[in-house]
Amino acid sequence: MALLKNEYKSFLDDLEKNIKNKEDLEYIKERFTTFIDSFLKQMNDAIDYKEEKLEQLESSQKDLDERMAKMQQVLDNIEKDIYTDEGFDFEIVCPYCSNEFIIDIDENKTEIQCPECNNTIELDWTGDIDEDGCNGSCHSCHGCHEEEEEEEIEKQDDEDM
Repeated sequence: MALLKNEYKSFLDDLEKNIKNKEDLEYIKERFTTFIDSFLKQMNDAIDYKEEKLEQLESSQKDLDERMAKMQQVLDNIEKDIYTDEGFDFEIVCPYCSNEFIIDIDENKTEIQCPECNNTIELDWTGDIDEDGCNGSCHSCHGCHEEEEEEEIEKQDDEDM
């Protein structure tokens, strides 16, 4: 700012040296001072506007940073839940007594004992039905073979019509 003031003073001194008519000199000084004052006011207004916008951006950035921190915390919790070292829980319904209980997933276990009726339950972690199909020993099942037979009977009825 001091540089600008020095430049302004130098400019006015130069005008006084080179303009001999006092009326013209006063007119030019007055007009130039009005112009500079107007220019500086506009510059200050622009600076104030930019500072206000910068404060708004900083506030928005702070808000976004807080939201990102919360999201990261949620993601960390989800990741912790997914990749926990404790293993996963698996709900079992005993086919003999319908008791529901929870076990840790351990694909090395092939059978487990029901805590209610003490019957042994075979575990199939693949989810595939054996080649022979269902053996009908499920507590709530009457055998998949009966379903297959019903489907074949329905097909025959449709073909006969």
